[in-house]
Amino acid sequence: MMDVSERVAALRELMEREGIQAYLVPSTDAHSSEYLPECFKRRQWISGFTGSAGDVVITTDKGGLWTDGRYFLQAGEQLKGSGIDLFKMGMEDVPKLEEWVAKELKEGQKLGIDPKLISNDSAGRLSKTLKERGVKLEYISQNLIDELWEDQPSPSKAPIKVLSTEYTGESIEEKLGRVRENMKEHLCSAHVLASLDTIAWLFNIRGTDIDFNPLVISYAALTLEEAYLFVDQDKVTGEVKEHFGNSVKLHPYGDIEGYLKELGASGKKVWISPKTTNKWIMLSMGKDIDVHFERSPVTEMKSVKNETELQGFRDCLVVDGVAMVKFIKWLEENVPKGGVTEISAADILEEYRKQGQKFVGLSFPTISGYAGHGAIIHYDPTPETDVEIRPEGILLVDSGAQYLNGTTDITRTFAMGEPTAEQKEMFTRVLKGHIDLARLRFPKGFSGKQIDAFARRALWDTGKNYNHGTGHGIGHYLNVHEGPMGITPRDVGVPLKAGNVLSNEPGYYKPGEYGIRIENLMVARRDPGFSTEEQEFLRFETLTLCPIDLNLVEPSLLTSDERKWLNDYHGTVYERLSPYLSNEEKEWVRERTTPI
Repeated sequence: MMDVSERVAALRELMEREGIQAYLVPSTDAHSSEYLPECFKRRQWISGFTGSAGDVVITTDKGGLWTDGRYFLQAGEQLKGSGIDLFKMGMEDVPKLEEWVAKELKEGQKLGIDPKLISNDSAGRLSKTLKERGVKLEYISQNLIDELWEDQPSPSKAPIKVLSTEYTGESIEEKLGRVRENMKEHLCSAHVLASLDTIAWLFNIRGTDIDFNPLVISYAALTLEEAYLFVDQDKVTGEVKEHFGNSVKLHPYGDIEGYLKELGASGKKVWISPKTTNKWIMLSMGKDIDVHFERSPVTEMKSVKNETELQGFRDCLVVDGVAMVKFIKWLEENVPKGGVTEISAADILEEYRKQGQKFVGLSFPTISGYAGHGAIIHYDPTPETDVEIRPEGILLVDSGAQYLNGTTDITRTFAMGEPTAEQKEMFTRVLKGHIDLARLRFPKGFSGKQIDAFARRALWDTGKNYNHGTGHGIGHYLNVHEGPMGITPRDVGVPLKAGNVLSNEPGYYKPGEYGIRIENLMVARRDPGFSTEEQEFLRFETLTLCPIDLNLVEPSLLTSDERKWLNDYHGTVYERLSPYLSNEEKEWVRERTTPI
């Protein structure tokens, strides 16, 4: 087994063969996926960094990894001794990846990349920046990491699962009809899809090709008359064929290349989503193709949940809330006895979730961070880092699950002993931000970027902040992180719509000591009280059901409205969960939801 430095050295030999002076290894795959199957974790293989976000560039004598604030501490640890430097994205005086490459390479030199691993949008920006410095972006069809990775896993051959309209609320034919209406409006005769969650949603299928994300590795294409799914045929069962009927034609995964060449020669106007369609697709269709570049209409449709999907969320969040209650009660009873660790606690929580109706699996690796580990925003406990949870300090647990009727994501922060005055103040300020966002009413047309500050104000009042977005979209038995909308100071700018399900998760992190985050899921709804003919308003309905640790709350910092929200929320938690709890568990929840 080669270590990271040996892998980098071997890569440099291939770079010399290809005549390039730098090579970009993104964290994504050919489908713009955030979480990857093992076979596509190329950036992890070359760098040793295991976080879900981060791009690596290797030059002839240097290396760099660019990642965001969730992973600064983790990346710093995992890159030690690798020869790859950490670049903290968004921090002052930290160059962007393309700026660094343009500065490091000389005029006439080349940055190589596999065109399947960069979107059309990103490729255009990167090429423009490099060209201004006389550096060329070179597309290399053979992935250089794949050449070196001798024990690279094979893609999954697990069968495709059919998801019935009992859960989706809409048939394939109805969804295809809506997409085709959008295509006609833009005079498009074809639409190519590479993003796996859009394909899964559109065709009412799910899979197990990627851990935590119920997706199927595939491409899809639509015309005004036909729909095609390009997928490993070993994964197609009789049930799948019956499910598709005459609505979807099946082809082997590798046949997408031939189809794209035919499409390019057909003269049809093709709808391409610039952020989720890779550059290789464009290169395969040729230079003369007539293209409409715009976000896929499927992305927008998928993000607006119908009433069947929303009821699925409400139902699975009751099941998830019951599991959380059992877990928190277990935690309180067993940590004082000793022997409970970050990993064993996460395992117990998973076992409680497995007992729930319609449970499929976890929606992401459980973040179980005790004391200083809680300050690592996306901490992933390993046997090497695992520590015992003692009856003191703070424990942060961010977790979620996939159910047939929805996806969950919840963070709770627990005082394992008597919290300090500082910890109570910071927790309460995070809670104030959470409540302020949950109670917010705002005009239709506003984006998450315009409302993000409401969740931060109570922290800003003391000169504090957190280095991540406040909320992300949630898929319906799909990806736990779903676009196009979000609640973040970063430039998303997509207006929120009624039916969008998002997280609400402000936090505070004191490096080396503790982390605090409070996360619920909520859905944007039309606000009948504020809406008029002139201006429609939206509000949020909180969906997640789980007590918030009152031991960490400083009541004097809450306004009367904030206190009412917390008491009302806890009343709802008890009312909705108690029918599914034992008498002992009911009493436990009653005590922890007592009005303050």
